[in-house]
Amino acid sequence: MQAAGRSEQAGGAMAQLRAAAQAAARSGGGAPAASDQEDQEFVGRGRSMQALNPEISVNSDVFGYVNKDDNATNNFFAREFEISLISNLDPYSRAKVFISRHSPGGDVAPFEADGHEEEGEGFSVEEGYIEWVGLPGGIGVKLGRFAQQFGQLNRWHAHALPFQSRSLPHLAFIGEEFLAQTGASVHWLAPIGGASGTYEATVELTRSENETLFGESGRLSVLTHVNGFWNLSSSVDFDLGVSWLNGSYEDETHFADRNLYGVEAAFNWRPPGRSGYRGLMLRGGMMAVDLLPSSEDASEPRLPGQAKRALGFWGLGELRLSQTWLVGARVGRTENPANPDETAWMFSPTLTRWQSEFVRLRLEYDMLGRSFRTDREGHLLFQVTFAMGPHKHETY
Repeated sequence: MQAAGRSEQAGGAMAQLRAAAQAAARSGGGAPAASDQEDQEFVGRGRSMQALNPEISVNSDVFGYVNKDDNATNNFFAREFEISLISNLDPYSRAKVFISRHSPGGDVAPFEADGHEEEGEGFSVEEGYIEWVGLPGGIGVKLGRFAQQFGQLNRWHAHALPFQSRSLPHLAFIGEEFLAQTGASVHWLAPIGGASGTYEATVELTRSENETLFGESGRLSVLTHVNGFWNLSSSVDFDLGVSWLNGSYEDETHFADRNLYGVEAAFNWRPPGRSGYRGLMLRGGMMAVDLLPSSEDASEPRLPGQAKRALGFWGLGELRLSQTWLVGARVGRTENPANPDETAWMFSPTLTRWQSEFVRLRLEYDMLGRSFRTDREGHLLFQVTFAMGPHKHETY
């Protein structure tokens, strides 16, 4: 009896559906009634104009500076203001533009007689490039002006550095700013390693624009970089990279091939669950650059293997004491690429407080010595670095 009742109910429901369908067909296609149209809400599915805007951020370095050997030095200055514009253009590419205004002061110049190298002020484009990501085979491509992949630390902007300046060999061989030139970069993430490690390679073809390395030459320079990264445990990771940059130096008296070599390694310890309160970072490397031929043999072609090189090394470390406090130190020594008989060394202790992820306070003392001078130069700096917007102190 129950089965018969359910069958009758199902048959009645089907009859009602058929009757409703026939009524809709007779009415001309089942258009909704006017009352239904008045109650229906239409929502636009177009992309809002705000979503088209790039991410805009501002980063800044502000210094208090004391040099007991130079009382004429400005004691307070804003070294740099940087505006960053970052946008995902579509699912395949993104663009980054970094515009900065640099003011000279507090700079470390290892082989300048007065220890300072004055530069002009004004706005300039530090980086500006388009990048294609997610290409097949683990390939990434950049086109424009970008910080080159000569190690890892070269790509960090000044406001993200663990110390107020770059390493001593970098200052002597490349200059105060990071190595950035215009051209194309191809990055490959190797599909090997897995749990044992991650491996990548980069090749960059750029126009020679760095005056310290290449003088007035605008010829092609080629950079190759190979890097490996390993998770040694749940709290320890290690990476090692090798870089080589080849180009040519040209001025009124010189024309010669020039090579820059670099090795950089980093060790990081961050215990799980306590990474915000405890940690240790160690990073260091070596650099070498070809010396220019002397004025007597500048016109003679230089055979492979004949080039002499200036050498330099550097190391730094930071120990996290708490969520906000860190102590650190760095050392460095380099030869003068213009005169290898001259050397310079530097030692710098630091005390850093991260007030928040937006504000960093740092006290640093730089002690600089030179083989051709008997006195030592000491700088005491108080640095405030702050960030506005989504682009913080990016390290990549």
